[in-house]
Amino acid sequence: MFKPSKVLVTGSSGFVGGCLVGQLEEQYSVMKVVRNQVAGGDSNVIALGNITGKTDFSSALNGVDVVVHLAARAHITKDTVIDPLNEFRKCNTEATLKLAKQASEAGVKRFIFISSIGVNGLSNDKPFTAFDDPNPTEDYAISKYEAECGLKEIAKYSQMEWVIIRPPLVYGKNAPGNFGTLIKVARKNLPLPLGAINNSRSFVYVENLVDLVMSCIVNRKAAGRTFLVSDGENISTTQLLNKLIEATGRKSKLIPIPVSILKFFAGLIGKKMVVERFSSSLTVDIEHTKSTLGWKPPVSLDEGIRRCFK
Repeated sequence: MFKPSKVLVTGSSGFVGGCLVGQLEEQYSVMKVVRNQVAGGDSNVIALGNITGKTDFSSALNGVDVVVHLAARAHITKDTVIDPLNEFRKCNTEATLKLAKQASEAGVKRFIFISSIGVNGLSNDKPFTAFDDPNPTEDYAISKYEAECGLKEIAKYSQMEWVIIRPPLVYGKNAPGNFGTLIKVARKNLPLPLGAINNSRSFVYVENLVDLVMSCIVNRKAAGRTFLVSDGENISTTQLLNKLIEATGRKSKLIPIPVSILKFFAGLIGKKMVVERFSSSLTVDIEHTKSTLGWKPPVSLDEGIRRCFK
């Protein structure tokens, strides 16, 4: 087993980062990179603002054995910038590669990059694997894939090992983004026309993702590999909503309207792509992750959903 003593986490104040840091601090010295400085005077917290390819990470890398790079410009529903892909590249590609280059020069032994399942594609008919040809189509996923390629190139000419993890939608209590919206929908329990979506999707509970990262920090077999991660269970959008509603202690009021009708009416108001995303399938095969690392998700999907409402 690889035995690091100091770990650097970017995005440490975020949804996944906060959970990860809590686990790491039980075993390691942790350097936390955040956007804005917070009160408290923690000497292991460094605020670097909005990271780009010009950001200097060197002050955070002294004595660091492992970098876990979580910080990213995430999906933005209403992006008003002229060139969204360029904005994603500044943070997700250029900043990642600047950090990786400085990490390799500082003697960091392993760089763990949290990428996205979007690198594989937006939807599928059979589960994605870590060995599929990449097919990123959205700007966010393109910027992540370019970072993956650049990281491998930097590591090729240094002693630093790379590990890439591509999660699907990460959920948990106080999750942001789409899952946070689903939680709000479940709490309101309105009679919505979402009771007949028979797709199949993979999700990952935040503590399962963190557990995999913890394994990748110490497991020598993780070096130079790309891993997909999920709860190991697939579920339809309708089933997920029903489970969320039931977790609030209520009875579901979802109305079974055929997806074709939903798409028709959504098209009339310019929202067809929203229904497409909601009703498409996206599943991942994690057998490679499990067999390589001897790892399995410690928390079931049902338990993960229950914990969202504790």
